Amino acid sequence: MATDIAAVNTTRGLRKVGRYSLLVFVAIVVLFPIYAVLLQALKSGPDSLDHPRSLLPVDLTFSTISEAWTQGDLGRLLMNSLFVSVMVTLGVIVTSLLAAYAFAFLEFPFKGPIFVFYIATMLVPGEVTVVFNQRTADSLGWINSYQGLIVPSLASTFGVFLVRQVFLQLPHELREAASLDGVGHLRFLWEVAAPLSRPTLGALGLFTFLGTWNAYLWPSQVIRGDRAHETIQIGLDRLKSNDISRLNLVTGGLVVAALPIFILLVVFQRQLVRGLTAGAVKG
Repeated sequence: MATDIAAVNTTRGLRKVGRYSLLVFVAIVVLFPIYAVLLQALKSGPDSLDHPRSLLPVDLTFSTISEAWTQGDLGRLLMNSLFVSVMVTLGVIVTSLLAAYAFAFLEFPFKGPIFVFYIATMLVPGEVTVVFNQRTADSLGWINSYQGLIVPSLASTFGVFLVRQVFLQLPHELREAASLDGVGHLRFLWEVAAPLSRPTLGALGLFTFLGTWNAYLWPSQVIRGDRAHETIQIGLDRLKSNDISRLNLVTGGLVVAALPIFILLVVFQRQLVRGLTAGAVKG
């Protein structure tokens, strides 16, 4: 009996060691690129040229990040990206709420097929529609403008689907009772449905903000040499093109661009997980 217990404990111990070893390995694989970029950003100019592949810190300095901030005009780029990301995030939340409410609570002809067709658009890669959207923006005079950066991204199929899943979990008796009390659709949406969906809306907002902040393809199509409207990703590409030999300067800009995203993920990690799981119960 004692031998069996010892064998079971040994097996459990080996499994635990195996799991933790795997987790450590995955953590190293994930964190290594971040470490390499941060190390390169903190290298001095001569050290970056003499030892570009060195993984051990030798002569670390913050002057490279300061130089990248000045030479790349990162302050202006960050403010542009912040403005565009906030506006797109707010727009996606509003449009997702309205469309999801219609698909969840309202009855209209062909609602099911329309929703299926709408969700099917998620299968179309965004790259397929870039040329057509760029021509549309050009015809509207939205090239080199905030409208061109913001308006085409104000609706999200994923956002509608995610919020609708949460709305489907709300008892329809709530809507019926509100209707008997004379509460209209918009009032019910803003005062009842939206507050109950707050975790999911937070997760959607975070995903939208991150996606907009990191977007490069679409901004590169509507911003053509107009530095006043450049986002951080376009500015970093220009910084790389100016002096490709200054790898530490480019990585310094990358660190500055990634810092707001890192802070958001750390602060809202729990809300992100809670928001995603909130809509995973009912289809």
